[in-house]
Amino acid sequence: MLTFLEFEKPIAELESKIDELRHLTDQGDLNIADEVAKLQAKVDRLLRQTYAKLLPVQKVQVARHPNRPHFLDYIDGLVDDFLPLAGDRSFAEDRAIVGGIGRFRGHSVVVLGNEKGSDTEQRIQHNFGMARPEGYRKAQRLMLLAERNRLPVVTLVDTAGAYPGVGAEQRGQAEAIARCIETCLRVRVPMISTIIGEGGSGGAIALATADHVLMLEHAIYSVISPEGCASILWRDGALAGEAAIALRLTAQDLKEFGIIDRIVPEPVGGAHRSPARTIGLVGDAIEEALDRLRREDGATLCLRRREKFLSIGHGLAA
Repeated sequence: MLTFLEFEKPIAELESKIDELRHLTDQGDLNIADEVAKLQAKVDRLLRQTYAKLLPVQKVQVARHPNRPHFLDYIDGLVDDFLPLAGDRSFAEDRAIVGGIGRFRGHSVVVLGNEKGSDTEQRIQHNFGMARPEGYRKAQRLMLLAERNRLPVVTLVDTAGAYPGVGAEQRGQAEAIARCIETCLRVRVPMISTIIGEGGSGGAIALATADHVLMLEHAIYSVISPEGCASILWRDGALAGEAAIALRLTAQDLKEFGIIDRIVPEPVGGAHRSPARTIGLVGDAIEEALDRLRREDGATLCLRRREKFLSIGHGLAA
């Protein structure tokens, strides 16, 4: 069942009327197809108008929508013969980051990313997509495996951030993230990352330091959540809307800054309304980038990737 966001209430009311009319049609001989078509056209128009002018805080809501496709949905839709690889060979398995080997449109790849879970039980199992140190060590292991076997790396990012618990800090959370970023910078194989929902802080950049960074149209990518930013700066989490504006966390802002390379459009009404179509659009964008990057030698990829990230921020202050 589709969940409606606060700003979608007018759309929800219209769709409720459509459902009622369709139910009446099913119950008798009434023919109200014309009225349903008119209401549906109004819904489509309202969706286009609403999603064409979303505020940053509304984009945050869309990026977190529970019906938005998650990592495992992309695996089911894009990757054949997926073989998950688990554990970090040091402490434990971390289910917030899922990874393995599979075939993406005819090419063998290593694919990994954050899985948030689709219901309460899964969210608890996957720790809401917030990885512990062992998750980042697993990601490092898989990237090095890809390099040894000359396989491209594809990552799908959707996390509010790294897990901030005491145990994670005791086991070296910051060091694990830093090592993961370092591994991203030095692997000599093509690396493509897509921000499919939330890109939160170092938890995201640990998997998104790639040759080509894609971002869905209504995804977000930031050093901190708007709520966290508002709590730190103004001691008031209710000012998350103002923080979302100040953080410049939308795909459009990040493309302007050169932090991402391409915005992948979402279907009208967001990815949560058409998950299969969204997955296909992301797959097309990854395939296009992969075809280009496969022609480059490893040393060139590594050098250009390092230069790309070291140059981020130059001139922005001006």
